[in-house]
Amino acid sequence: MNKADRYLQAGTRENTRRSYRAAVEHFEVTWGGFLPATGDGIVRYLAEYADQHTVSTLKQRLAALAQWHITQGFPDPTKTPAVRQMIKGIRTLHPAQEKQAAPLLLQHLEQAVHWLEREAEQAATRHNLTGMLRSRRDIALILIGFWRGFRGDELSRLQVEHTQVQTGVGITFYLPHSKGDRQHLGTTFRTPALKKLCPVQAYVNWITVAGIAQGPVFRRLDRWGHLAEDGFNANSLIPLLRRIFSRAGVPGELYTSHSLRRGFATWATANGWDIKALMTYVGWKDMKSAMRYIDTADSFGELAMAHSPPPSPIPRKHANVLAEKLQEVTLIQVT
Repeated sequence: MNKADRYLQAGTRENTRRSYRAAVEHFEVTWGGFLPATGDGIVRYLAEYADQHTVSTLKQRLAALAQWHITQGFPDPTKTPAVRQMIKGIRTLHPAQEKQAAPLLLQHLEQAVHWLEREAEQAATRHNLTGMLRSRRDIALILIGFWRGFRGDELSRLQVEHTQVQTGVGITFYLPHSKGDRQHLGTTFRTPALKKLCPVQAYVNWITVAGIAQGPVFRRLDRWGHLAEDGFNANSLIPLLRRIFSRAGVPGELYTSHSLRRGFATWATANGWDIKALMTYVGWKDMKSAMRYIDTADSFGELAMAHSPPPSPIPRKHANVLAEKLQEVTLIQVT
């Protein structure tokens, strides 16, 4: 790969490149299409899978085919009026409600953390390093994921050298790139210390027992207690979370990696966070993205009110200023 190709490749996320390759292969190999394609060929392809895949999946495949044609110097057949009409017709005849992960309930978060804390204490008493490592890692994973509202891929890419922590005060994570960071400028995420279910102390406990000085924060752990050198794959987070909740007696099949993010968003809304403050804190760029994550169910709100929200030095009615205060690193312990 020459120097120019290396920079061109870096301009597209690896996950996107992988999904695009799979989409082109599906068109050519699975369906038996020919490239370069025509608009009529794209219409027939869509008709074949209209009742098998969601519109979002079909549009993702169209994006991959469009990119292939453009990069190869051919006209884009996915932009013809017939293709646009086809997508509209599929959406009309096969309406599908968007599937969303259930928000992690605060009582389930607390139940899981208490269970894991007991496991960690029992493992320490038995001098079981493997058990202690697993429990401390899992506590840090779910508390940081929840209170910071991270996506699974963001949790998997956290690095110790890009993390600054002050016990009892707060923690700062830096990600060189993230989904919302289109310009790859890097994003800093700050979270205050809490007196209960504290993500800061959970991080310190995990890093201390694991002896990690650099590299990925969260790693795979084998049965003999050996930590992997690289971080875990984001796709492995769902089964990991479900094992954690299952061990704690929580109905883990309800939850996915997005449940942490949705759980925090719903909790914050129930505790009076202004939508703009929530968007700034989590990193959403538009209102539509934020609203997809918010669950306004009364039952969740009642559970959420059992805990005080992250601090704001101003009255809650002025909660829209909270985002600015967080950016100024006004990190105060929750009372």
